[in-house]
Amino acid sequence: MLRKIRLAAALLFFTMITLLFLDFTGTVHGWFGWMAKIQFLPAVLALNVGVVMTLVLLTLLLGRVYCSVVCPLGVFQDIISWISGRVKKNRFRYSPALSWLRYGVLAVFVVALVAGVVSLAALLAPYSAYGRIISNLLASLYQWGNNVLALWAERVDSYAFYSVDTWMKGFSTFAVAVGTVIVLFILAWRGGRTYCNTICPVGTVLGFLSRYSYFKPVIDTSKCNGCGLCARNCKSSCINPKAHEIDYSRCVACMDCLGKCRQGAIKYVPGQMLPKKSASLPSSNVEKVDTARRGFLTVSALVAASAVAKAQEKKVDGGLAPLIDRKIPKRATSIVPAGALSLRHFAQHCTACQLCVSVCPNQVLRPSGDLKHLMQPEMSYERGYCRPECSKCAEVCPTDAIHLADLAEKSSVQIGHAVWIAQNCIVNTDGVSCGNCARHCPTGAILMVPKDADDEKSLKIPVVNTERCIGCGACENLCPSRPFSAIYVEGHEMHRVI
Repeated sequence: MLRKIRLAAALLFFTMITLLFLDFTGTVHGWFGWMAKIQFLPAVLALNVGVVMTLVLLTLLLGRVYCSVVCPLGVFQDIISWISGRVKKNRFRYSPALSWLRYGVLAVFVVALVAGVVSLAALLAPYSAYGRIISNLLASLYQWGNNVLALWAERVDSYAFYSVDTWMKGFSTFAVAVGTVIVLFILAWRGGRTYCNTICPVGTVLGFLSRYSYFKPVIDTSKCNGCGLCARNCKSSCINPKAHEIDYSRCVACMDCLGKCRQGAIKYVPGQMLPKKSASLPSSNVEKVDTARRGFLTVSALVAASAVAKAQEKKVDGGLAPLIDRKIPKRATSIVPAGALSLRHFAQHCTACQLCVSVCPNQVLRPSGDLKHLMQPEMSYERGYCRPECSKCAEVCPTDAIHLADLAEKSSVQIGHAVWIAQNCIVNTDGVSCGNCARHCPTGAILMVPKDADDEKSLKIPVVNTERCIGCGACENLCPSRPFSAIYVEGHEMHRVI
């Protein structure tokens, strides 16, 4: 029964969190957005003490149920392991913990967080890794399926579905997502929860706490016949059947061993009910723990893999006429959404989970290819601009890296300012009247003035009032100049209120 309850809860969390990254309408977020906010690392970065303490208490009470129920990457590995188990049954065996590796990776992770290199830490964070997998590898298929339904609905005069653009948002992030899937698939197919118990920093932290959990799976030596069936089905490889011991730091409370034991020798009971001859950690294991703690302070390693490339751009205008590719301007300072406060604050709190990229209806957010902020979202206006009435990114951000009190606050935050490039403007290059930038500026920060100050009838050129400009990018996006816009937005290191 316990295993069935765990499976039902795990499938619910896994399905809903997956839909959070696939849903581009915002509907799912209204109901299940809280599931992203209770993930361990986002809660820590958001300084959400209530959630962190709840997860700690849950682990001290029930063990690592977070890893087997709440964490989507953990459930994803269970699915791969389950498929592998259909091919080869009883394939696991007990193996000693690689404590030096676990605590070494955790040390690197903590150093990266303290140093503010959150993009490096995001490579190891389980929730962020799963978000990148879904956003980069599955979202396109989901959107194509939606577009097929939209085409069918259009034929029957229905507006139940609408088409959306499908495009690669960042090659470097795509490559990282592919690499993560390959590594996870190999480890989960062969060893079940190998990633969780040797690499995942969240698993290491919760594993340390789960040693002291109140409820634990306990081996009753009076009933055990030594068949080893529990160990051969333990995806964490943490049951030593010969010594009748369980490494509780690696046990994820999946309850698989309870269902497999034909003698009923394993029970999930309070720790005080441990039989005298059963498995509390022997002195040899204590020595290993002490060694691991020393290794925590001495081991250091850095692993980073990335490639830098530009996002694929759309090549047609409304599907009718071919256009010259619009090129992304080289900005001295990258642009981050209103509510991020500053580039530094955003970089220190964003886990690069890509949730905001997935839900952005205007397609202005995309993963950065810059090594310093690798995979963290940045704004660019080739496909759209940041509409003042939209706050989707702030609504879904689980770490409060983007936080807005209301829409009025967004309209008063200056994330950058527009810069006019005279030699690119079609007024100068083609001698025609335009004014697109001024007509579409939501704050009225652009004024068209005569090119010739002495001739009121001369063609007009734009003048930017940087005190009123909020950096929304409407001017850059709607500028007809190619390949570079005649007006572009330069980001601000620190956002200002105007």
